[in-house]
Amino acid sequence: MQTMETAPDKAQKLAMLRQTLAAATTRSKPESVVPQRQMSAVVNEQEKYTDRERLAVPPALERVLPGAGLIRGQVLALEGARSLLLSLIAQVSADGGHVAVIGQPQLCLLAAVEMGADLSRIAVIPDPGPDPVEIAAVLLDGLDLVVVGLGGISVPPSRSRVVMARARSKGAVLVVTDGTWSGAHVKLQSRVCAYRHQPTAHQPSAVRRGYGRLGGVSLAVRSHGRGFAGADTRLDVMHCGDRVQLVDVVDSQSNSYDAPSLPVAL
Repeated sequence: MQTMETAPDKAQKLAMLRQTLAAATTRSKPESVVPQRQMSAVVNEQEKYTDRERLAVPPALERVLPGAGLIRGQVLALEGARSLLLSLIAQVSADGGHVAVIGQPQLCLLAAVEMGADLSRIAVIPDPGPDPVEIAAVLLDGLDLVVVGLGGISVPPSRSRVVMARARSKGAVLVVTDGTWSGAHVKLQSRVCAYRHQPTAHQPSAVRRGYGRLGGVSLAVRSHGRGFAGADTRLDVMHCGDRVQLVDVVDSQSNSYDAPSLPVAL
């Protein structure tokens, strides 16, 4: 015959159950979830990708691109000044990557060399025929960076998705210019906002507009894309040391334009 529990025993068991429930509730709280969500909003984009997952870009462009570089498998739509395109080609080829440039007959390879490009790693197809997108899709297999000039056409979503899937599977970066590409991961726009003149002995300050030799240009750059709030910056295209570089305006104020001229396509 079972004995009935006394009131103190019941109270003691209830107290123990409450303690156990409280402890279980505390342990089950997702302590790491909330901080991770908060952290994801402020975590450095560069930490999200390893060096294998991205192609390096000039340091001045790192803060305007998600991941501080060109993420493999993504598509970048580029508009405006060609100095940005040349700097990307130069950086990737100088770092040992292989680049293809399609449908860009006016692109100045000399300017790319002045930015440090390795021409032995750059393939050029100036006249790809009526379908440059098909050529680009083929070259995504085996190359790191493929640049295609669309010639003013608009690529529909049905086709862009297929090519983007191929870029993702091959781990290549596709850069599109001179047209409209539906669904690009990142859009990078730039425009020339100022010109700088090379100081001379007769005109040290070079303040008169329209006179003298061109010593540099300033670009207003804006980026935006999927899951990326975007950024704005201003860069100077100038000669530093032995090459033409993109330099943050703040940093460029302490440098002089020591090049006789800029062979950079604007």
